[in-house]
Amino acid sequence: MILADTNVWIKHFRESDTELISHLNIGFVACHPFIVGELACGNLGNRAEILELLQALPSSPVVETTEILEFIENNSLMGCGLGYVDIHLLASAIIGNVVFWTFDRRLHEAATELGVAYIRS
Repeated sequence: MILADTNVWIKHFRESDTELISHLNIGFVACHPFIVGELACGNLGNRAEILELLQALPSSPVVETTEILEFIENNSLMGCGLGYVDIHLLASAIIGNVVFWTFDRRLHEAATELGVAYIRS
């Protein structure tokens, strides 16, 4: 299962991503409430339909704040250019046993170090 980051969805909405479509068609894509929320903050065509479809995907877990703070400390993720949502998504990928697909360089590097990075084919 793949957790696709917000930037993957934005790129897909701008220019259709055949790799993402392939994974969606076989039910291999998960979503996270924070990703739905980030996308909801933007301007989406077919807004209601897209948000509904994203929420219908299998959900990656929301992690408690205390667990995230511990995750940051245990993995030395402070001061590395990642935000709270980024780190939350990494923790969610680990707990949810999914790989994490992002186009963000720093986030991809962290996902690689943590062993959850999705590598495009």
